[in-house]
Amino acid sequence: MPDKRTHRGPASEDDRLFCADQIPPLRQAVEDYSWLLSRDYAQPSALKLVGDHWGLDRRQRLAVMRSACSDQQLTRRRQTQIQPTEAAGRILLVDGNNILISLEAALGGAYLFVGRDGCVRDLSGLHGTWRKVSQTLPAIELSAAAIDQISPSRVRWLLDRPVSNSGRLKTILEKFIKKDGRPWTVELHQNPDKILRQSSDLVATSDSVILDDCLQWLNFIQFALKIHPCTDRPLAIIDLQSKSIPEKPLI
Repeated sequence: MPDKRTHRGPASEDDRLFCADQIPPLRQAVEDYSWLLSRDYAQPSALKLVGDHWGLDRRQRLAVMRSACSDQQLTRRRQTQIQPTEAAGRILLVDGNNILISLEAALGGAYLFVGRDGCVRDLSGLHGTWRKVSQTLPAIELSAAAIDQISPSRVRWLLDRPVSNSGRLKTILEKFIKKDGRPWTVELHQNPDKILRQSSDLVATSDSVILDDCLQWLNFIQFALKIHPCTDRPLAIIDLQSKSIPEKPLI
Protein backbone atom coordinates (compact mmCIF):
# COMPACT_ATOMS: atom_id res chain seq x y z
CA MET A 1 0.00 0.00 0.00
CA PRO A 2 1.33 3.49 -0.81
CA ASP A 3 2.20 5.78 2.08
CA LYS A 4 -0.67 8.30 2.30
CA ARG A 5 0.17 9.82 5.70
CA THR A 6 -0.20 13.58 5.99
CA HIS A 7 1.08 13.74 9.58
CA ARG A 8 4.37 12.53 11.04
CA GLY A 9 3.57 11.56 14.61
CA PRO A 10 3.95 8.70 17.08
CA ALA A 11 3.04 5.11 16.29
CA SER A 12 -0.08 3.80 17.99
CA GLU A 13 1.91 1.72 20.50
CA ASP A 14 4.52 4.35 21.38
CA ASP A 15 2.76 5.76 24.45
CA ARG A 16 2.95 2.30 26.00
CA LEU A 17 6.46 1.49 24.81
CA PHE A 18 7.98 4.77 25.98
CA CYS A 19 6.04 5.52 29.16
CA ALA A 20 7.91 6.51 32.34
CA ASP A 21 8.21 2.90 33.58
CA GLN A 22 10.05 1.90 30.40
CA ILE A 23 12.75 4.57 30.55
CA PRO A 24 15.08 2.96 33.17
CA PRO A 25 15.40 -0.37 31.30
CA LEU A 26 15.79 1.44 27.98
CA ARG A 27 18.55 3.60 29.43
CA GLN A 28 20.28 0.52 30.83
CA ALA A 29 19.90 -1.23 27.49
CA VAL A 30 21.70 1.68 25.80
CA GLU A 31 24.54 1.29 28.32
CA ASP A 32 24.73 -2.46 27.74
CA TYR A 33 24.63 -2.21 23.97
CA SER A 34 27.25 0.56 23.98
CA TRP A 35 29.49 -1.58 26.21
CA LEU A 36 29.31 -4.44 23.72
CA LEU A 37 29.94 -2.16 20.74
CA SER A 38 33.01 -0.79 22.51
CA ARG A 39 34.38 -4.32 22.59
CA ASP A 40 33.74 -5.01 18.90
CA TYR A 41 30.70 -7.25 19.29
CA ALA A 42 28.76 -7.56 16.04
CA GLN A 43 25.89 -5.07 16.02
CA PRO A 44 22.98 -7.41 15.13
CA SER A 45 23.88 -10.09 17.66
CA ALA A 46 24.69 -7.53 20.36
CA LEU A 47 21.35 -5.77 19.87
CA LYS A 48 19.50 -9.08 19.97
CA LEU A 49 21.31 -10.09 23.15
CA VAL A 50 20.46 -6.81 24.87
CA GLY A 51 16.93 -6.64 23.50
CA ASP A 52 16.12 -10.20 24.56
CA HIS A 53 17.57 -9.62 28.03
CA TRP A 54 15.42 -6.55 28.62
CA GLY A 55 12.38 -7.92 26.78
CA LEU A 56 12.31 -5.02 24.33
CA ASP A 57 9.81 -4.51 21.54
CA ARG A 58 10.99 -3.87 17.97
CA ARG A 59 10.57 -0.10 18.25
CA GLN A 60 12.27 -0.07 21.64
CA ARG A 61 15.22 -1.90 20.11
CA LEU A 62 15.31 0.69 17.34
CA ALA A 63 15.45 3.47 19.93
CA VAL A 64 18.31 1.69 21.71
CA MET A 65 20.20 1.11 18.46
CA ARG A 66 19.93 4.76 17.41
CA SER A 67 20.87 6.06 20.87
CA ALA A 68 23.93 3.89 21.52
CA CYS A 69 27.50 4.17 20.30
CA SER A 70 30.85 2.74 21.27
CA ASP A 71 33.30 4.56 23.55
CA GLN A 72 35.53 5.11 20.53
CA GLN A 73 32.70 6.63 18.50
CA LEU A 74 31.69 8.83 21.43
CA THR A 75 35.22 10.17 21.88
CA ARG A 76 35.59 11.05 18.21
CA ARG A 77 32.16 12.68 17.98
CA ARG A 78 32.93 14.85 21.01
CA GLN A 79 36.26 15.88 19.50
CA THR A 80 34.73 16.95 16.18
CA GLN A 81 31.56 18.61 17.48
CA ILE A 82 31.30 22.38 17.00
CA GLN A 83 29.02 24.51 19.18
CA PRO A 84 26.47 26.87 17.55
CA THR A 85 28.34 29.86 18.97
CA GLU A 86 31.43 28.79 17.00
CA ALA A 87 29.63 28.40 13.66
CA ALA A 88 29.12 32.04 12.65
CA GLY A 89 30.60 32.86 9.26
CA ARG A 90 31.13 29.20 8.35
CA ILE A 91 29.67 27.34 5.38
CA LEU A 92 26.99 24.98 6.66
CA LEU A 93 26.10 21.73 4.88
CA VAL A 94 22.67 20.47 5.91
CA ASP A 95 21.78 16.78 5.67
CA GLY A 96 18.36 17.77 4.40
CA ASN A 97 16.37 14.55 4.62
CA ASN A 98 17.82 13.69 8.03
CA ILE A 99 17.20 17.12 9.56
CA LEU A 100 13.73 17.77 8.16
CA ILE A 101 12.29 14.33 8.92
CA SER A 102 13.44 14.54 12.54
CA LEU A 103 11.98 18.03 12.95
CA GLU A 104 8.74 16.97 11.24
CA ALA A 105 8.52 14.06 13.68
CA ALA A 106 9.18 16.33 16.67
CA LEU A 107 6.56 18.85 15.62
CA GLY A 108 4.10 16.03 14.98
CA GLY A 109 4.37 14.78 18.56
CA ALA A 110 6.51 11.73 17.82
CA TYR A 111 8.92 10.47 20.45
CA LEU A 112 12.52 11.57 20.08
CA PHE A 113 15.53 10.24 21.96
CA VAL A 114 18.68 11.90 23.24
CA GLY A 115 21.43 9.44 22.53
CA ARG A 116 24.75 8.82 24.20
CA ASP A 117 26.41 11.40 21.94
CA GLY A 118 23.80 14.05 22.78
CA CYS A 119 22.11 13.90 19.38
CA VAL A 120 18.33 13.89 19.17
CA ARG A 121 16.96 11.16 16.92
CA ASP A 122 13.52 9.91 15.95
CA LEU A 123 12.31 6.48 14.86
CA SER A 124 11.11 7.48 11.41
CA GLY A 125 12.34 5.73 8.32
CA LEU A 126 12.36 6.94 4.73
CA HIS A 127 11.83 3.51 3.14
CA GLY A 128 12.99 5.05 -0.13
CA THR A 129 10.30 7.73 -0.21
CA TRP A 130 9.85 11.19 1.26
CA ARG A 131 6.31 12.52 1.58
CA LYS A 132 5.18 16.03 2.38
CA VAL A 133 3.27 16.15 5.67
CA SER A 134 1.54 18.90 7.62
CA GLN A 135 4.76 19.52 9.59
CA THR A 136 7.00 20.03 6.53
CA LEU A 137 6.74 23.81 6.26
CA PRO A 138 6.91 24.36 10.05
CA ALA A 139 10.04 22.17 10.10
CA ILE A 140 11.61 24.31 7.37
CA GLU A 141 10.67 27.48 9.26
CA LEU A 142 12.18 26.07 12.46
CA SER A 143 15.36 25.18 10.57
CA ALA A 144 15.50 28.72 9.23
CA ALA A 145 15.12 30.19 12.73
CA ALA A 146 17.98 28.01 13.98
CA ILE A 147 20.18 28.88 10.99
CA ASP A 148 19.51 32.58 11.57
CA GLN A 149 20.83 32.27 15.12
CA ILE A 150 23.88 30.29 13.99
CA SER A 151 24.58 32.89 11.25
CA PRO A 152 26.60 30.86 8.72
CA SER A 153 28.00 32.62 5.66
CA ARG A 154 26.32 30.17 3.31
CA VAL A 155 23.98 27.17 3.58
CA ARG A 156 23.93 24.16 1.26
CA TRP A 157 20.98 21.78 1.64
CA LEU A 158 21.95 18.32 0.36
CA LEU A 159 19.12 15.93 -0.55
CA ASP A 160 19.12 12.26 -1.54
CA ARG A 161 18.33 11.94 -5.25
CA PRO A 162 17.52 8.19 -4.93
CA VAL A 163 14.80 8.97 -2.36
CA SER A 164 11.49 9.35 -4.17
CA ASN A 165 9.97 12.85 -4.03
CA SER A 166 13.28 14.50 -3.12
CA GLY A 167 12.78 16.65 -6.22
CA ARG A 168 9.51 17.87 -4.74
CA LEU A 169 11.22 18.68 -1.45
CA LYS A 170 13.87 20.61 -3.40
CA THR A 171 11.10 22.68 -5.00
CA ILE A 172 9.49 23.39 -1.62
CA LEU A 173 12.82 24.52 -0.17
CA GLU A 174 13.64 26.68 -3.18
CA LYS A 175 10.24 28.37 -2.98
CA PHE A 176 10.90 29.15 0.70
CA ILE A 177 14.37 30.48 -0.15
CA LYS A 178 13.04 32.72 -2.91
CA LYS A 179 10.30 34.15 -0.68
CA ASP A 180 12.73 34.99 2.15
CA GLY A 181 15.76 35.86 0.02
CA ARG A 182 18.09 33.52 1.92
CA PRO A 183 21.67 32.65 0.83
CA TRP A 184 20.82 28.96 0.58
CA THR A 185 21.24 26.46 -2.21
CA VAL A 186 19.45 23.13 -2.54
CA GLU A 187 21.24 20.25 -4.24
CA LEU A 188 20.20 16.77 -5.26
CA HIS A 189 23.01 14.21 -5.06
CA GLN A 190 23.18 10.52 -5.76
CA ASN A 191 25.25 10.02 -2.61
CA PRO A 192 25.08 13.10 -0.35
CA ASP A 193 26.48 11.10 2.59
CA LYS A 194 29.83 10.88 0.81
CA ILE A 195 29.96 14.65 0.38
CA LEU A 196 28.99 15.25 4.01
CA ARG A 197 31.59 12.78 5.27
CA GLN A 198 34.43 14.26 3.21
CA SER A 199 33.69 17.99 3.29
CA SER A 200 35.86 20.43 5.23
CA ASP A 201 32.76 22.54 5.91
CA LEU A 202 30.52 22.30 8.95
CA VAL A 203 27.92 19.51 8.74
CA ALA A 204 24.43 19.52 10.28
CA THR A 205 23.26 15.95 10.80
CA SER A 206 22.46 13.28 13.38
CA ASP A 207 23.35 10.40 11.04
CA SER A 208 25.79 8.18 12.92
CA VAL A 209 27.61 7.02 9.80
CA ILE A 210 28.32 10.61 8.79
CA LEU A 211 29.27 11.65 12.33
CA ASP A 212 31.91 8.94 12.49
CA ASP A 213 33.70 10.29 9.38
CA CYS A 214 33.02 14.02 9.00
CA LEU A 215 35.59 16.59 10.05
CA GLN A 216 33.27 18.89 12.01
CA TRP A 217 29.60 18.68 12.86
CA LEU A 218 26.86 20.65 14.55
CA ASN A 219 24.16 19.17 16.79
CA PHE A 220 21.57 21.02 14.74
CA ILE A 221 18.38 19.20 15.73
CA GLN A 222 19.08 19.65 19.43
CA PHE A 223 19.75 23.36 18.90
CA ALA A 224 16.65 23.88 16.76
CA LEU A 225 14.41 22.20 19.31
CA LYS A 226 15.85 24.33 22.11
CA ILE A 227 14.64 27.47 20.39
CA HIS A 228 11.28 25.94 19.46
CA PRO A 229 8.51 28.17 20.88
CA CYS A 230 6.12 26.71 23.45
CA THR A 231 3.04 25.12 21.91
CA ASP A 232 -0.03 23.33 23.15
CA ARG A 233 1.80 20.06 22.60
CA PRO A 234 5.10 19.73 24.46
CA LEU A 235 7.93 17.98 22.67
CA ALA A 236 8.18 14.28 23.54
CA ILE A 237 11.94 14.00 24.07
CA ILE A 238 13.29 11.09 26.13
CA ASP A 239 16.84 11.22 27.46
CA LEU A 240 18.52 7.83 27.05
CA GLN A 241 22.01 9.05 27.87
CA SER A 242 23.85 6.94 30.40
CA LYS A 243 23.75 8.36 33.91
CA SER A 244 26.61 6.09 34.90
CA ILE A 245 29.07 3.88 33.07
CA PRO A 246 29.09 0.33 34.46
CA GLU A 247 32.25 -1.75 34.51
CA LYS A 248 30.41 -4.46 32.60
CA PRO A 249 26.96 -4.83 31.06
CA LEU A 250 24.19 -6.28 33.18
CA ILE A 251 23.54 -9.18 30.84
